[in-house]
Amino acid sequence: MVTILDGGLSNALEARGQDVSGALWTARLLDQAPEEIAAVHRAYFAVGADVATTSGYQASVPGLVEAGMTQTYATELLRRSVRIAREVAAEAPGRLVAASIGPYGAYLADGSEYRGRYGVSAATLRDFHAPRLALLETEDPDLIAVETIPDIEEAEVLVDLLDDIGLPVWFSYSCAGTRTRAGQPLAEALALAASVRSVVAVGVNCCDPADVPAAIQLATATGEPAVVYPNSGETYAAGSWSGTPHFRPGEALSWVESGAAYVGGCCRVGPAEIARIAAEASLLQAE
Repeated sequence: MVTILDGGLSNALEARGQDVSGALWTARLLDQAPEEIAAVHRAYFAVGADVATTSGYQASVPGLVEAGMTQTYATELLRRSVRIAREVAAEAPGRLVAASIGPYGAYLADGSEYRGRYGVSAATLRDFHAPRLALLETEDPDLIAVETIPDIEEAEVLVDLLDDIGLPVWFSYSCAGTRTRAGQPLAEALALAASVRSVVAVGVNCCDPADVPAAIQLATATGEPAVVYPNSGETYAAGSWSGTPHFRPGEALSWVESGAAYVGGCCRVGPAEIARIAAEASLLQAE
């Protein structure tokens, strides 16, 4: 069986006419247009996604406070990211909600989730991630989606924290080839992620689609199923995407056959591509 994930939130919001530029990215809409986030979750479910990944990737209490919100309201917005998804999932029984835990680099909003090596201590990373994990856990999502982690050093902090969380977790790195974005061996990073007691899958996201087959092989070698949701294949730099997209939904069949249990898309992959993946997976499961 394969679980179909959703696609990118930012591109789907942009397609609806929303501005997601700025340090808060999609998290801004938790305050200004939560109904637009709900509409995107609903659109992905409509085309066959089994999971809504929440809009909390770029949301953190420190980041929201720096944007001018009170700590109380910032906390409410982080909770809201899960509540919005849960309300939409209730309209489609059987659908799941994964609370997004983005990297420290997302809070920095400088592209460092594609570089890692932030130059901060493990204590700083722990103080950033621990309150957010605890807060999101209270909203009872079905899963925790730790995603786009670029660095083993950050992963080590998260693994320790996740062992205190009672929810199922998938753990996904940003990578370049068979290395993390920070340059460490992806095999080592995935083995570390697989040590989380409640892990249900390990893998990669927001990577080039060409990196997926090798990542699946390394992920399944840990003994855990693979989770993969690459971006369009374009390159992100200086706040914009460039290059030619080469995400091919039809390739998802080979990913599933190679051991991917959770399959979807990340940045620049939208409902049309997720619909194709869901249709292909349905045919495979019917055989």
